[in-house]
Amino acid sequence: MRVISGTAKGRPLTSPGAATRPITDRVKENLFNILGARVAGANVLDLFAGAGSVGIEALSRGARAATFVELDRDALRALRDNLERTRLADRARVVRLDVFQFIRQGPAELYDLIYIAPPQYRGLWAETLAALDGRGFLAAGGIIVAQIHPKEYHALAVQNFELFDQRKYGSTLLCFYRNSSLPRA
Repeated sequence: MRVISGTAKGRPLTSPGAATRPITDRVKENLFNILGARVAGANVLDLFAGAGSVGIEALSRGARAATFVELDRDALRALRDNLERTRLADRARVVRLDVFQFIRQGPAELYDLIYIAPPQYRGLWAETLAALDGRGFLAAGGIIVAQIHPKEYHALAVQNFELFDQRKYGSTLLCFYRNSSLPRA
């Protein structure tokens, strides 16, 4: 696991071991190719952050700030180590809290990119999207990306988000959502 591009390019990242399911470099590279210029200047929310690989990649590629929400002690240790070794800690906020408690507190700010990568096969990705629905976390032109196993996917009955893209990479499916109330160009 490493930072692929940007100011921290090539720096290795610590993994917390069995505590998380880190994104592969291949999937992460494809994700950021899809996101492209949207990342520069973005405010990022990394839910179920694990070692922080996605949020750190966004910071390395020019995101303005990133908030990492994680509860697991080993994952938090790896996350903080990774922020220090990449020298990106000054634009990061680490929140040790259950994701659903964090969402219930309501947004302190709007996010341009929300990344959801929960433990697999527990339905937490759908539960997280439902919890975010109508809570005001996503900025007007923002995107939510859920990282799941393809077998987990099912259509969701959410009011404020619409699925607009999916990309499958082996045993990883990336589902892209946006605000459904915004006019399309």
